[in-house]
Amino acid sequence: MGISLVLISGQAFAEAQVLTLKEAVSQTKQNPRLAASLANAAAYGFQSVQVSSLPDPVLSLNVLSLPVDSFSRSQEAMTQLQIGISQSFPFPGKLGLKESINQANTHAAASQTKTLRLSLISQCKQRWWSIFYNDRALETVAKNLELLRQLTQVAESKYKVGAGLQQDVLLAQLELSKLLDMQIQLQASRQQEVAQLNRLRNRPASQAISLPKVVNELLGDIPDEQVLTAQALQSRPELVAQTFVIDAAQSSAALADKDDYPDFTLGASYGLRASDPVTNKDRADLASITLSMTLPFFGESKHAQTQQRQAETAREDFKYQDMKNAVLSEISQSYAGYQQAKSQVSLFKTGIIPQAQQTVASMMAGYQVNKVDFLNLVRSQITLYNYETQYWRVLAQANQSLARLSLAVGQDIPTQSQQGTGE
Repeated sequence: MGISLVLISGQAFAEAQVLTLKEAVSQTKQNPRLAASLANAAAYGFQSVQVSSLPDPVLSLNVLSLPVDSFSRSQEAMTQLQIGISQSFPFPGKLGLKESINQANTHAAASQTKTLRLSLISQCKQRWWSIFYNDRALETVAKNLELLRQLTQVAESKYKVGAGLQQDVLLAQLELSKLLDMQIQLQASRQQEVAQLNRLRNRPASQAISLPKVVNELLGDIPDEQVLTAQALQSRPELVAQTFVIDAAQSSAALADKDDYPDFTLGASYGLRASDPVTNKDRADLASITLSMTLPFFGESKHAQTQQRQAETAREDFKYQDMKNAVLSEISQSYAGYQQAKSQVSLFKTGIIPQAQQTVASMMAGYQVNKVDFLNLVRSQITLYNYETQYWRVLAQANQSLARLSLAVGQDIPTQSQQGTGE
């Protein structure tokens, strides 16, 4: 009973370790790059109060007109102890523009975080499907290895009794070695994909990953390319972020224009005077009010700064156009890739693979009665193996194209196949 319980609990643990696509996507939230991007966006939010506030007032404590021969406060009537306070005021509109710049940068940072999040999800899905393909291809290789070993034994048995050719044995051994080489390549490829997926999930690179063996292989229809393009222009976070960057650049250019106007400093002070030493009468205290302003004297430097900001705004406009063109290109490529892979999946599943299976069965029956030579039998089996692995490859490629398309559009594009993967 104890052994049974251990086996059952071990089996349950192994099943719990299976990583569905939905779970893998959810775990990308723990990616440190995403955490850094979120912290960066939060930092911009804290800057809003800083840039929109007046500078701190200045408190001054002064001793004015103190005679150095006696250091007496009462000797001279103009000697006073002064306390003052002053406050600087930027030219009207400057603080508002600084706040606008920060708000635009804050929104841009938030949109860039969304872009990173979508990118991590897309990469995660693509890595997951690569591992899924490797698993199915390894299963196909294992199945064909067993079959080829059996064929090799049959060829060797026929050769020993003089009913077969040595070249049949050598051919079987060669094809067996080719499959072993393919197995090595697939295992190495899977290990690399696992390391990349673990990095996206913030897990140790060598942590083992087990995927479901069965998924829903149906590939649903997706909206037309024109519809996806319109959605991307509205919801792609990268484009949204760039519009905020443009807003920030325009506000920076307007702020540079404001630098042609002066900033002001308003001050008030109160001076305490000592009594007259001759008459012993109190002297009246003195109050002062000051107003000072900066003189934008060096107009050439101000003008150069304005031109710089205008050039930076034009640069960001061109960047937006380039991003837009890149997005449209990504949508077109991913859309075509998905439609192609979807058609190939249907062709392999309903046409090529069943036909290849019938061919292998016919060849096997003919070989057993010496009506088909060993070479054609092996070739038909290898052809079936290639078609089976190609089927899993194009199925994975279809879902990878869908992941890239979702990234390009800026939002998830669900299909029927995602129901089986737990997405």
